[in-house]
Amino acid sequence: MSIYPDDIVALATEVLDACKERGWFVATAESCTGGLIGGALTDIAGSSAVVDRGFITYTNKAKMQVLGVRAETLRSVGAVAEETAREMATGAIQKSSSHLAVAVTGIAGPGGSDYKPAGRVHLATATRDGVAEHRQMDYGDIGRTEVRLATVKTALEMLLKAARQT
Repeated sequence: MSIYPDDIVALATEVLDACKERGWFVATAESCTGGLIGGALTDIAGSSAVVDRGFITYTNKAKMQVLGVRAETLRSVGAVAEETAREMATGAIQKSSSHLAVAVTGIAGPGGSDYKPAGRVHLATATRDGVAEHRQMDYGDIGRTEVRLATVKTALEMLLKAARQT
């Protein structure tokens, strides 16, 4: 029995199967989800054939030190931005043996501002060939746990899409 909802387990299983078919390894770069994406993947038996590693980079300093996010990016647009998510995803590829990575950065809540409200999350996938996709999700101020789980689901959907592209 998983600690994750059935829809997340199903998506994570599909991601693992799709990556296994391609012989791909996956990395995660997580801020607001704090490792939940990696947790959803590794909750499934046999995930070690696909999951390479996960980076939890909650602070700006960690994003810079661990993933190589540029200080200028964080100064100019902040942590919750498309550019930051893209740099996190690219950094996860560069700092791992993975063929595919997903990165998430956002405001799970409570809090936020008019400019960056609670529930706003930026996600990006990257492959060895470059950034595959970016999404800005505005889940709304639906609660911290709900934002984080919704982000996990979106991240898995993006990983699956990238893994199935030829």
